[in-house]
Amino acid sequence: MTIPKILSAEFVVSAHQIEQLPGGVLPEVAFWGRSNVGKSSLINVLLHRQNLVRTSSRPGCTQAINYFLVNRVWHFVDLPGYGYAQAPLPVKEKWLRLISTYLETQKRLRAVVWLLDARRQPGPEELDWLDRLRSWRQEVVVVLTKADKIKRGQRDRRQSEIAAQLAPSGVKAQDFIWFSTLTQEGRRELWGQIIRFLS
Repeated sequence: MTIPKILSAEFVVSAHQIEQLPGGVLPEVAFWGRSNVGKSSLINVLLHRQNLVRTSSRPGCTQAINYFLVNRVWHFVDLPGYGYAQAPLPVKEKWLRLISTYLETQKRLRAVVWLLDARRQPGPEELDWLDRLRSWRQEVVVVLTKADKIKRGQRDRRQSEIAAQLAPSGVKAQDFIWFSTLTQEGRRELWGQIIRFLS
């Protein structure tokens, strides 16, 4: 698969309410995962941009649904992370309501790139959200981030352990894409999946 040439990538809007989402008919792919999973860095690597998407070592940096226009034909959507973001409970509950409404109702959404930290096991929160995505009939691309932190000889075991927990939701080990923002491992494979859904 040939990675598309990124001719343009630009920020569009930060939506704090569903009514603020951009209109139009352009297809979109959303990126989502636990806070501090490397979501914003992954998008920057995919688009060969260093600072298009704001990154931070502090969990909870993304606090709205952020839209980016790619090549003027697709939208990449950066969703607020769930989990241990350093934010008051009412704020986190507002984020989750916003995300749930978006994922359940957005007609232009073609797939959700769902990021998991390869170093940790999925918890009840991940399993619950995966079941919700399935119930909303969303296509899910599972990406194991921070691949450079896992030795090659340990990957089969980690992959099997994670797959065992996700199996009830229909996810298989061979569905995973290993990704590293440091080495750019997985960039070509992930683009292949994204193009498949956007085409």
